[in-house]
Amino acid sequence: MPEDLLTLAADLRRQGEPFALATVVRCERPTSAKPGAKALIRPDGSVAGWVGGACAEPVVAREALASLRDGRPRLVVLVGEGGPDPARTEGIVHLPMTCHSGGTLEIYVEPFLPKALLVLVGHGPVIETLATLGESTGYAVSVLPGDAVAGALRGLQLGPDSSVVVATHGELDEGALAQVLATPAGYISLVASRKRAASIVETLRARGVPREHLDRFKAPAGLDIGAVTPEEIAVSILAEIIHARHSGKTEHVETAGLEPPTIVEAKDPVCGMTVEVATARQQSDWAGRSVYFCCLRCKEAFERDPTRYAAALA
Repeated sequence: MPEDLLTLAADLRRQGEPFALATVVRCERPTSAKPGAKALIRPDGSVAGWVGGACAEPVVAREALASLRDGRPRLVVLVGEGGPDPARTEGIVHLPMTCHSGGTLEIYVEPFLPKALLVLVGHGPVIETLATLGESTGYAVSVLPGDAVAGALRGLQLGPDSSVVVATHGELDEGALAQVLATPAGYISLVASRKRAASIVETLRARGVPREHLDRFKAPAGLDIGAVTPEEIAVSILAEIIHARHSGKTEHVETAGLEPPTIVEAKDPVCGMTVEVATARQQSDWAGRSVYFCCLRCKEAFERDPTRYAAALA
């Protein structure tokens, strides 16, 4: 099974599809999962492999999806009732082990995201330097001629994590920008002076480009670091792109350009597990509200004596 799972992971990496890999790194009895157990979680929440039963899997899947959204790995610790909580705290997600069998699991969850796309429209030394810098910093770089933007963009999967820089030197700025602004790219900028940029905005507005599209692009491109040479300007632009990606101004990749789903959760009043409402299999109605459970056993326990768990619902 581990070999099959790693083969699947390698295939997804080659295809540029995101996923998270969860690995059990430590356990304290009683637990069914043992160190080295692995699971692969895809953006739709599907799980291949195994890192534990009905208590561990949904928690790991939820943390895996969170890691795909923020791009950060995490160490998830499921601590059984009465079990010692690890003294380490920084970088650890502590959660209760809600299985009746107890036990403690430590599971490392690591996201694997495709390279962020950097599209460079135009030509010249700024574009050439940006292409080199972008590739060396882990971007998937695509350089497009300014007169072929429309057709080329259709072949790219632009999403909120994508960046586009236009530098056609006044020849095709308006046409290229109009095409790019219609995409969901998270960062769009124009290499131009402030005066030239203002003129381009007026031209695009006269052409009927919506105001919300015009508000999306940055001009002049790059952080104000006093850049003078084309190489320095390229550095300032790449720095701005990196800042935009990691400052919360743009979203991380889940799937090709799709917004992450809104997840509604509830707490199982019997065991305390967090349950995703949309996928919960066990549900009961009590006192005019819906109550969700992680398993049939918790539902039956609640229905035998719901007042016992009323405080947990509050």
